[in-house]
Amino acid sequence: MTNATDPFSASIIPFEVPEQVRAFAEKGVSQARDNYAKFKDAAETHNGTIEAVFTSASRGASAYSAKVMEFVKANTTAALDFAQELLGAKSPSEALELWTTHSRKQFEAFTAQAKELGELSQRAAAETVEPIKASASKYYKPAA
Repeated sequence: MTNATDPFSASIIPFEVPEQVRAFAEKGVSQARDNYAKFKDAAETHNGTIEAVFTSASRGASAYSAKVMEFVKANTTAALDFAQELLGAKSPSEALELWTTHSRKQFEAFTAQAKELGELSQRAAAETVEPIKASASKYYKPAA
């Protein structure tokens, strides 16, 4: 039996929703569920893309740092070797020749190192952007 003091009781509020309103509400709820599912799929896809970008960027940064440390070690070794050779020079002309040879070798080494770091940076950048390009190509068509 229903309680007459219950404000939500069917006996107090004899209200029936018209069929058109019910159909409109059901359609709205259905569209909201569909939109939520699409949004959820897109969010999960983009989360995966972001993870791939950060993983790739981290790998690239690690490779770059390792290469820089390799170059620092090589350049430090070359500088120490040069200092030792310079201390063994017997004449100013021999010291000047050592200095010239060392400077030329170091200039060539720095040039090669800069080129290698530039290539490594470009490769890391391309690998970092690749997940974004792959994800974007699923949603956007290239311009004609």
